[in-house]
Amino acid sequence: MLPHEPRPLTMPPPNAPLAPVRSIAVTGGKGGVGKTNISVNLAASLAGLGKRTLLLDADLGLANVDVLLGLSPQHTLADLVAGRCELEDVILEGPGGLLVVPAASGRRHMAELQPAQHVGLVNVFNDLQRELDILVVDTAAGITDSVLTFCQAAQDAVVVVCDEPASLTDAYALIKVLSRERGVDRVQVVANMVRSPAEGRGLYDKLARVCERFLGDVSLNYLGAVPQCDWLRMAVQRQQAVATAYPASPSARAIAEIARRAARWQAPLAPRGNIEFFVDRMIRQGAVA
Repeated sequence: MLPHEPRPLTMPPPNAPLAPVRSIAVTGGKGGVGKTNISVNLAASLAGLGKRTLLLDADLGLANVDVLLGLSPQHTLADLVAGRCELEDVILEGPGGLLVVPAASGRRHMAELQPAQHVGLVNVFNDLQRELDILVVDTAAGITDSVLTFCQAAQDAVVVVCDEPASLTDAYALIKVLSRERGVDRVQVVANMVRSPAEGRGLYDKLARVCERFLGDVSLNYLGAVPQCDWLRMAVQRQQAVATAYPASPSARAIAEIARRAARWQAPLAPRGNIEFFVDRMIRQGAVA
């Protein structure tokens, strides 16, 4: 097997303990910052590193992960919520062995789910009998309950910012609400569509200064910057991940470096005591240990 060949996505033997899954929620204070492109390409890059990766489209009302990857789902999260299928029926296999859970676009009732239904969507992953390493969650923009719940349920929240005043203002507002209402005290930051590495670091520094001043209990970490790149735009037109279509492009190389950093994060060893993806796996793992 080649070093970066994805591991086979096989079903485990019955009753075999499943390893914990690292969950990463990608979000942004406002729309238009390239959040979904980061989610799709981060997941594709992680799969390219040999990580068994599942990408969840959690932008419940305006989903487009399947469109960006050129996939045609038979079922979506809307069918799961309506009881027409199980989670296993919704999962698609994307490029390079990447698994995808698509949501529905233009379904207003999905954008208006109740908080308990968001928690239910998180909990349904407890029953997924697949060996996975990483779950990447593409959330909606803003500070709606779905965004807060999916970020709270992941081990790491990645906030995407770009060089617009509203992007930084809204990113700060999101971090503040996540901290004060959901107890999220660690946030990763990715600067997107930057003209230079210095611009990316400068965006992070601006956000970090405001958070340090007003949110002293939140730890920010700079995960990296993704440059403005025509190759990324062409990949979107081709409905492919830039990591797959143009792996040597500046944006693909930058996202690959971010993926390498994220791949080194350890899987959770124990539940935190809040809502959490795959929490049963951690409990069982602890019992086995």
